[in-house]
This record gives sequence, structure tokens and C-alpha cells, in this order.
Amino acid sequence: MRRIGSKALFSVIAFLLIFSSYSFGAAANGGTQTQVRELPIAQILGDIELSSSRPTSVIVELKAESIVEAKHKGKKQSKANLKTERSKVIKALEKEVKKADVHREYDYVFSGFSVELPANEIIKLAAIPGVKAVYPNVHYTADVISAEEISAEAFSPNMMNSAPFIGADKAWDAGATGEGVTVAVIDTGVDYTHPDLAQAFGDYKGYDFVDDDNDPQEGPGQYHGTHVSGTVAANGAIKGVAPEATLLGYRVLGPNGGTTEDVVAGVELAVQDGADVMNLSLGNTLNNPDWATSIALDWAMAEGVVAVTSNGNSGPNNWTVGSPGTSREAISVGATQLPYNVFTAKTTSSDGVSYASSSVQGFPSEESLLALNGKSFELVDVGFGAPADFAGKDLTGKIALISRGAGIAFVDKAAEAKKAGAAGAVLYNNVAGSMPLIPGMAVPTIMLNQADGQALLAKVDDVTVSFEIEPAGRVDETMADFSSRGPVTHTWMIKPDVSAPGVNIVSTFPGNGYAALQGTSMASPHVAGAAALLLQENPNWSTEDVKAALMNTAADVIDPATGKSYAHNTQGAGSIRVVEALNTKTLVAPGSHSFGKFVKGKGKQTEKQSFEIKNLSKERKAYSFDVEFAGNPDGIKVMLSNNVKVNAGKSQQVNFNVQVDASKLKPGYYEGTIKVNDGTEEIDLPTILFVGEPDYPRVTGAYMEKAADGSYFVGAYLPGGAEVLEYDLYVYNPNGTIGGFVDTLGSFSKAPAPFHEFSWDGKVKNGINLPNGDWVMAVYVEQAGVTEYKAYLVTKE
Repeated sequence: MRRIGSKALFSVIAFLLIFSSYSFGAAANGGTQTQVRELPIAQILGDIELSSSRPTSVIVELKAESIVEAKHKGKKQSKANLKTERSKVIKALEKEVKKADVHREYDYVFSGFSVELPANEIIKLAAIPGVKAVYPNVHYTADVISAEEISAEAFSPNMMNSAPFIGADKAWDAGATGEGVTVAVIDTGVDYTHPDLAQAFGDYKGYDFVDDDNDPQEGPGQYHGTHVSGTVAANGAIKGVAPEATLLGYRVLGPNGGTTEDVVAGVELAVQDGADVMNLSLGNTLNNPDWATSIALDWAMAEGVVAVTSNGNSGPNNWTVGSPGTSREAISVGATQLPYNVFTAKTTSSDGVSYASSSVQGFPSEESLLALNGKSFELVDVGFGAPADFAGKDLTGKIALISRGAGIAFVDKAAEAKKAGAAGAVLYNNVAGSMPLIPGMAVPTIMLNQADGQALLAKVDDVTVSFEIEPAGRVDETMADFSSRGPVTHTWMIKPDVSAPGVNIVSTFPGNGYAALQGTSMASPHVAGAAALLLQENPNWSTEDVKAALMNTAADVIDPATGKSYAHNTQGAGSIRVVEALNTKTLVAPGSHSFGKFVKGKGKQTEKQSFEIKNLSKERKAYSFDVEFAGNPDGIKVMLSNNVKVNAGKSQQVNFNVQVDASKLKPGYYEGTIKVNDGTEEIDLPTILFVGEPDYPRVTGAYMEKAADGSYFVGAYLPGGAEVLEYDLYVYNPNGTIGGFVDTLGSFSKAPAPFHEFSWDGKVKNGINLPNGDWVMAVYVEQAGVTEYKAYLVTKE
């Protein structure tokens, strides 16, 4: 399948130098002179290989402002005028570029169009008068980790326990059900015939941008949007967070995902269709703004539509948040796991050996885990747990012995074991150290360290295993390991903004069914539903008010491993609590702050910010403030008012400065909290700052893709660009380790963010065709005084 999203090799400066020779009359040397003049061109952002002739899809933003942008700037704008402006640009483009194919046109929250054209013709597009910027057409997928359909026999309405956990049931009792509020689900479509969802749809149900028709029904084999919709507004055997809200479905993701051009179109139509809230449980792994989508979401928020996005499923490391979770204005949501029981697991082989490292990694249900007790199981070695490793092997009622590695996710290994009929799995480490707990594994999974795993593997055909699994206590709400973490590169913003349940969430499934899914995709619709409840009760609230209410009243999530709060870039302001948000008497916005980076080597550097306090009560309130940075480090000083008095129903802006003396601080990330207190309640505002260059990963991925002409596109994801960049190829050994060095495929300097890409002929060692198959590509990066060398599994086709 041809990749549509474009990637940039070089950043383009904002003008083109045009050289023209002509006589100045009698020049000093009797000849002619060359004069240089500037021809302004549009900014080209992202990663586009401008020397390539391959078809490349981009998003074009026009200088003519969208209807919503113009409205909020106090200017007049109309669809007719924007159509005229687009037509001028498109006609000029078609004159300059013969192979330009315009796909979608935008005018409401984004002004421009999408177009496919040869990459080496984009410079001509950027030079057309009226073009403001050219953006890449980024690829998106649904943010889900795993899915397990629940049979009618096994289903119970009590499985939908996440809405009551955040307090939705108490909100219903108080009359807040989402009635009169419309929520747009921008996703894979929705099965609006599901008995728990049918009541939420009217005659007009939305739009399908994949098939370009008025029927947003889920596509064959898709289910994601139906599940998300149920979490928002199911009202049948199970209840969503806002069971009486109205739903609209916009299908922007097909079986292979979707792209910016359809996501922006979905956002734009949802705003025009009168949505009050929109949910985007979709994303990619690029910690960089998808500029066009961010612009559309920012103006959707300005127009009064609360935009909620998933934060991504690439945790638990920092800097893993992906677009559109990187959006400045939208509410980005991380995933928590509801309180759960923990267990000890003793594993013993039939030769009497017990394995000290044995512990529970994950399970689909407590019943299935405890069902392993009192039995002996045969073991079957299935290597790394890839589909091919299970081929021809009888796993029915047996235990799959699986090695960590080969780039296969833990959940995928367990899912393959379930497909093969295994009763459970023993997953052992292939390196020293520990492995994470993974909630919601498809089969009960016990984990062992490398030494114990190798010992069991050596006698896998000669012994059986048995388990003793016992309850060992209860853990309160925790952050899911898979939930992506912030901050955002370039803006340095805290993300997620808030968190919500996203592990083993039971909701609607196409064909009148139900399923348990996990991912930040499942967390986001909890927040979208909560926003609907807030808007029903407070129809005059702005999008900023809704966001502030959810952030200001969120519950702090405690890491059971440390007994301390999770970092701001892990949980945001905390886990949402609906009743507290409905009852709040004070709103403080924005609900979090990043002071950015402080790099001044000598002296003090000061940054200014502010927040607004809105007193919702019927009495005058006096607010006091305090700021705490973890460890109370010398060198950070925050200056703000001692107290502020705000009359009932009024607002007050509070200005404050942060002064940093970097010479007194070690380079790194500093986390703090601004505390706003009215004498009875305290609101905590997360805040962060960086001393020196932030520690974002210099490289976050690499790829190799075959082009139509037989060459290969090779590239890497570089959040901050690279001063020095090299691509080295190594052998990939059958046991999952890295073999010998093969060749350096390319060396580059001054590569821009966020991508780098080049064309490779498939040959190494001065002309030898590299055989097809799996290889290891190691990417070396030097940027801002930091070097990284990371290895990625790639496939040459």
C-alpha cells in the first residue's frame, strides 16, 4: 500500500532567492552585474523530500482566514469569498503543476485544501500568492492496545464500572445525564443500530469521509468507534458517562487508519453540524504538532466545541505523547487502571524446582487467573510469540512458554496464545532486569526473569508446571504503563491534561455485542462524556471553563511503587471526578503551566505568565497562593500576589513571574505546583520548567519502505532535528539479537525536525544487493550536546 503521508528531508526557508542578470549601464569593469532579490514563499513544515518526484499528499493553509478565525478576530468572512480565494490558488497550482490532484477543501475552522502532487513540485505550490503554509498529511490510527469481545453468556451490565467510578452515576441521580448536548465521535464510524446506542442518534447520523457518503456505519472488521460511542452515551444494558446525550459519528479512519485531510474534514463538519463536544480517540507516535489538525482543533475550541483527544499508548517513558494529544487547546487524556486486587504466583515444575522470580504480569479476569490453581499443565515453547511461532503446535489447555523480545508487544504475545487455545502463558525476560505489569492480558500470564526462564526452557519438553496463586492485597487507581507521557516538544507543555479509566473498559461492540478494550482511546470518551454533563448543567460555560473544571477538581493518582504522586507529565492534573467538577465554586484557567526552558548560563532569567480566577459562588472570596517546587531547589523563585479578592460571579487575572538562576541548578526537569486556596478548598495547578536543553529523545523511530520504482525510503523521527545523523545496518540474528555490522546507508548533517528521509537504492558494500528480510537499522544522532544511538528492526521487501 502506498504511503500517503509525506515526510520532510529539508526545512524550507521562508523565501526563495531569484538571480537575474542585467546591465547597470557602464559598470566599473565594463561588464554586467548580478542582482539578488527575494521572492516570498509559504512556509513548508514537516518532512517532505523536495527532490523526489513521488506523489505526496499535503495540507495547504491559505492566507485568507477561515470563517471561525475571522469571526474571532472581528473580521468579516464568507464561504463564497473563501471559495473564490481557494479557486485562485487551485487554478494557479493546476497551471504550474500538471499532476496536482485536489482532494478536500476547508473553510470553517481551517482555510485551505488537501492536494496530492509530486514532492519536487511543492516549491511551486509554496510560491503561489495566497498560500500561507504547507503541512504534511500525517497518518493516524485508533489508540487501542487490545480488544476482547465478551460473549452474550459471559456479559454482565456490572462490567461497565468505569462510569460509576468517576462519579457519573451520582451525577445522573442529580439530573445531569447529558440531555440536550451533542457529542461528535470522530473515529472509525459507529454501529448506530446497536440497541444501547440507537436512542442517541437522530435521522442525521454524521458522515463517512472514508467512503464519502452520509452513512458513518463502522466498516467491516472495525469496532473502535462503536466502543468509544458507548463509553460516551450508551443507554441500554450498559450506560455511558452521558447516557442521554445525542451522538454524531464521523468516520475518518478506515481499516488501515486515516490521514490529516480526513481528520480535519471531520472536525470541520462536526463544528458546522452543531456539536458541543468532540472526541478524537486517534493518534500517532510523533511528539510534534500535526499543525493542520492542531489549528482546526484550536479554532473548534474557540468556537465553543470542547475537543477531547487521547494521549497515546506509547508509555511509560516521558516524551511519548503523540499528535493530536500534543494540541495546545484540546483536552488530552491519559489512561488509568481502576482499583484492583494483586496476587502472588508460585511456579513449580514437576521435577520439584520452584522459580523465585515468578510473579503475575497480567490477566483478563481474576477468575481466569485463579483457575490455574490445582492443575498441572504441559508447556509448549513458542519462541518470541509471533504468529508463526504458534504454527503447527497444539496449545489447547496448555501453557505457552514465551520469550520477551523481537519487537512484539506483551499484549500481542498473550493474544496469540489465546488464539492458539492456551490456558495461560509464562513469559520470561530475554535481558537482565524486570518487566512491567500489563493489565488486561488476553490469557493469565506469569513472568519470570531471564535465568529462570532459560532454566525452564531447557527442560520444556520434560516437565509440567503448576501454579499457586494467592491474593496479596488491593491497589488503588493507578496510571496504565502504556499511557503516553509528556511533555510536548517545542511547546514544553504538560500532557496529558487529565486522566480517566482506560484499562479493561467494557462498552458496546458492533452487532449488538460488548467488548473489553484498553487504551487511551477508552479514557478519552470518559472525559468527553463528563464534558457533556458539565455543559448540560452549565450551558453558558466556555470550552476553557469546562477544561478548567475537569482539571481543577481531578483526583491525585498515587504510584503504589513509591507511595508518591505520579509526575505531572504522567497523570496531568489527575483523574477526573464528575461530581466535584459539577459542584466547583472556583475555576482557575489555564489548569497547568509550563515555563519552558532556562538556558542562560550566567545571571537570572525571568519568564512571565498569568492565570484567571473565576468565582462561581454567590459571595465574595479571598484567594491566597503558594508555589512549591519538588525539593525546594535554590535558584527557582516564583513571585505572585499574596492574595486576591474576587467578587461573586466575577473574574480576576493573576500575574506572576518565575525567576531562574540556572547557575545554581543542575540541568534537568523541575516540577512544581501552584496552590490556589479560598480558605475552604485548594486547587492545585501543575507546573514544570527545564534548566538547560530538555532531555527529549533525539530519535524516536526509524523506517524502511519500498517505493514504486524499486528504491527504498529510509528515514528517522527526530523530535529536535539532528546536527549529525547516520544510518548503520546490522544483521538481525534469528534469536532476536544484533549481529555483525553491514554498512552505513547514509550520513547527514543539520537534519530538521521532526523527520528525516532519503532515497536508498537497496545496495550495500558498493553495489551488492541487500537480500530481502529483517535487518537492524541503528540510528546515530548528535543534537544540542546529546548523542543517541538506537537500533530498530526494519524489513527490506
